[in-house]
Amino acid sequence: MPDAGQVELGASGKLLHWDRMADLNTIEVPTLVIGATRHDTMDPSHMERIAGMVQHGRYLLCPAGSHMAMYDDQTTYFEGLVPTSSHRGHLIWRLAC
Repeated sequence: MPDAGQVELGASGKLLHWDRMADLNTIEVPTLVIGATRHDTMDPSHMERIAGMVQHGRYLLCPAGSHMAMYDDQTTYFEGLVPTSSHRGHLIWRLAC
């Protein structure tokens, strides 16, 4: 599957110019953003940038992972996931894995 660019889903119609990037800094809950490098449709550097824009954001790269990193890069995925899910009120973005 070809890379879809920065985001996986393309917008059209009324959502064509919809951009929420400026609002990411208002997210206060600890947030884990997960990226993968194998056969994925999301740009890992864009995912890392999103994590940096959230107040308590953290980025996890699954280098051996694809869209199913919880399956094909289990060690990285679960070792990165468990510390975040131990926090109360966590938010996990699994956009890329």
